Amino acid sequence: MNRIATRFEELKREGRKGFIPFVTAGDPDLETSLAVVLKLAELGADVLELGVPFSDPMADGPTIQRSSQRALANGMNISNVLGLVARVRERTDVPVVLFSYLNPMLRFGVGKLGRSAADAGVDGVLITDAVDAEAAEFSRTFRDAGIDLISLIAPTTTDERLEKITKTASGFLYAVSRAGVTGARAEMSSEAESLVRRARNYTDLPIAVGFGISTRDQIADVWRYADAAVVGSAIVAEIEKHAPIYAVDAVERLVRALLPQFAKSGAEL
Repeated sequence: MNRIATRFEELKREGRKGFIPFVTAGDPDLETSLAVVLKLAELGADVLELGVPFSDPMADGPTIQRSSQRALANGMNISNVLGLVARVRERTDVPVVLFSYLNPMLRFGVGKLGRSAADAGVDGVLITDAVDAEAAEFSRTFRDAGIDLISLIAPTTTDERLEKITKTASGFLYAVSRAGVTGARAEMSSEAESLVRRARNYTDLPIAVGFGISTRDQIADVWRYADAAVVGSAIVAEIEKHAPIYAVDAVERLVRALLPQFAKSGAEL
C-alpha cells in the first residue's frame, strides 16, 4: 500500500476528511516554495499537490497562470520540480501529487518520468488533459513505478465516461466542483455533490473535490459528502501577495483560518 492509500485509510479509520493544498512548484522561487510546502505539511496537509509550471495551463484561472509564469521565469522545469520533491521527502512522508499537463510530461518522456518521479518520492500524478489511450499508457507506466494516476472528473462527465475513467484511475479521484477553470469562488455549486454521488456508483476510490474552494464553510460542505477538499487558488493568491519574505506566514494564517481544527471554541480566527 503506497502513501496515498495509507493516508486515506488513516482518515477513514479516524473518521476524518482530508485537506489537500495546491501550490505551484517554484513559485515565487525554489527556496520559498520549499518552505511553503513544508509548512503546509506541518499544518496537517493530507496530500501535497504540486503544480508543474506550464506556459499554457488551460484548466487554470489567472491566479495560478501567473504563478506558473513566475516559476517558469525562475527556470523551473520537471527536473527541478522532482528535485524539490526529493527535498520535501527528506523532511516529511506526506503524499505528494504532481499536477500537470501532457505537453511537459511527453517532452520529459513517459518512461523516464515514471522512474524519476518514483526515485524523487512522488506518489501520484494528475495530468489534466490525458484521456483514453494516453491515460491508459500513463496509468500502466506509473503503476509499474508504484505511482498513482489521479484522474479528473467534472459535472459534465457522463456516466459512461465516469465508468471508463474509473477503470484507469488509482489513488483518488479529483472531482471538479464546476465547469470552468480554477479560481476562488464565493459560492459553491451543488453540481459537485451530484457528481460525487454518481462517481460512487463506479468506484470505491476516495474522492477529493477542488476548484473554487476558498473558505472554511466551503471546506466543511465538501467534507459532508466527499473524502477530501482541495484548496489551490486561495493559497497561491496569498503567496503572490506576500512573496517572498512573508509568503510562509501568510499561507499559515490562511490555513489556520480555513481548517476547523484551528478554531478556538468555534470562533472564526
